Amino acid sequence: MSLKIRLARGGSKKRPFYSIVVADARAPRDGRFIEKIGTYDPRIAKDSPDRVKVDAEKAADWIKKGAQPTDRVARFLSKVEVDGKPVATWTHGNNPKKAEPGKKAQERAKERAEKAAARAAAAEAPAEEATES
Repeated sequence: MSLKIRLARGGSKKRPFYSIVVADARAPRDGRFIEKIGTYDPRIAKDSPDRVKVDAEKAADWIKKGAQPTDRVARFLSKVEVDGKPVATWTHGNNPKKAEPGKKAQERAKERAEKAAARAAAAEAPAEEATES
């Protein structure tokens, strides 16, 4: 059974509140979970200690048992320490190809550039003929 430490959304519309839970990876986001180990309230200021509350010892135990934290939860757990060590490691993702346009968009841009170059060449040709006469 694959375990995840992830966020489960609660709260009403436009007022999010999340629980940090340990759940089976196949379970729905807000569905069945094994244990609740903390909370996250994104509406509270970032520097407030009440924004993220996590039981670090439980999180460390679940990670030792093989539970994988999601990217957002790993970011939270990297700031929490147990025995002087962070509970989880988080590194900033790097995907330089994400910003590149797809194949079709690149083809369209190339066609537009060719048409613009042809128009510029056509505009210069009559101007040169007028100066020669």
